[in-house]
Amino acid sequence: MLDILYRDEHLIAINKPAKLLVHRSEIDRHETRFAIQLLRDQIGRMVWPVHRLDRGTSGVLLFALDRDTLALAGQAFERNEVEKEYLAVVRGWPEAQGVIDHPLTRQYDPYESRPEEEPAPQEACTRFERLATVELPFAVDRYPASRYALLRLFPETGRRHQIRRHLKHIAHPIIGDATHGKGVHNRFFTTQFGSERMLLACTHLRLPHPLTQHTLDLEAPLDPAFSAVLAQTGLA
Repeated sequence: MLDILYRDEHLIAINKPAKLLVHRSEIDRHETRFAIQLLRDQIGRMVWPVHRLDRGTSGVLLFALDRDTLALAGQAFERNEVEKEYLAVVRGWPEAQGVIDHPLTRQYDPYESRPEEEPAPQEACTRFERLATVELPFAVDRYPASRYALLRLFPETGRRHQIRRHLKHIAHPIIGDATHGKGVHNRFFTTQFGSERMLLACTHLRLPHPLTQHTLDLEAPLDPAFSAVLAQTGLA
């Protein structure tokens, strides 16, 4: 059963588990479980995702219960009226706070057609604040000890894989990110702490309700696996 965070006549939000695809994808043809289908089966009606979360990311995922609401909610995302908060465990110790203002090229799935002329990189901005740091007495890389940090992140634009790509850009990749992270640190967290997921979670989503305009403040607790890593590392 999916954990339902919010529901009214027009919207429903869940706490998406890590490793669960939002919808069917040509990239993962072997997968048989998708958030859309699981939620449809659970509540007995059609749902449409308003936004997307990467497969490895857990947290708040919002669905519309009808197509009109889907269109209205989508406009709020397009107008940057949605506030998003994430938590991530990263390699190294970033500054106490900062802004990553770094344009990103459009990313395409293998089954998507590409334009003949590659478009210019899109504006992309992510704010962050450092919540905790830890230095562990393990020579994971080329140093005798290894440093990690817990960050709260606020993406101000919605580019694909934005947070993951931005943190790689500043040399503080997310632990467990197989694409944009660093394998030696990912393997260390798996071996030492039993972590088998990407340590990125969408913890809050705030937006005007598309019908009433009242502010929706949706919050998702961290799953036990993420919380256990924070406790074991001392980042909690």
